[in-house]
Amino acid sequence: MTNIHSLAVYAASSTKLKPAYFLAAHRLGEILAQHHIRLVYGAGNMGLMGEVADAVLANGGEVTGVIPQFMVEQHWEHQGCTELIVTKDMHERKAAILQSADALLALPGGMGTFEELTEVLTWKQLGLHTKPIVILNVDGYYDDLLRCFSRMVDEHFMRDIHTRMYVVVSSPDEVLAAIGNAPYWDTANRQMAKI
Repeated sequence: MTNIHSLAVYAASSTKLKPAYFLAAHRLGEILAQHHIRLVYGAGNMGLMGEVADAVLANGGEVTGVIPQFMVEQHWEHQGCTELIVTKDMHERKAAILQSADALLALPGGMGTFEELTEVLTWKQLGLHTKPIVILNVDGYYDDLLRCFSRMVDEHFMRDIHTRMYVVVSSPDEVLAAIGNAPYWDTANRQMAKI
């Protein structure tokens, strides 16, 4: 289905989310473990972050957690990670996650998840990477953001081709096919960043 070996997952750390989000995170973790795809994520031990990591580990998979030192000092890291990478700060953390993964995925999340998703989209728009990006739109969580992206195109803040930088799915069971069928992206497309 896909030849990736690792998937970066951006996700919420909140514990007060509706069950559908936790079920999606858990199912994603099961799928990654079953297909021997290493989870790369922010090393959190709570919320959807903890749920996807727990599911990968419970099903015999491997997890690389990447976390800045100040979060370790707060004891926010998942103790079960197969590998734990501690970075100097958030900037190093995000760069390390991107470098360690073959593809990128956003589960529902808050400000941090939105920031991580839009940053890797921006880097892809600028030709700094060409990795597939999947938005897992559980229960329509990302509908408003996707409408905003469409408005960006309509109002010429970005080109229509930039909507090919990501694939949207609604179920974890669609993720691997979406990665495998993601539109090809060339670093030369950075020329399209100019409107």
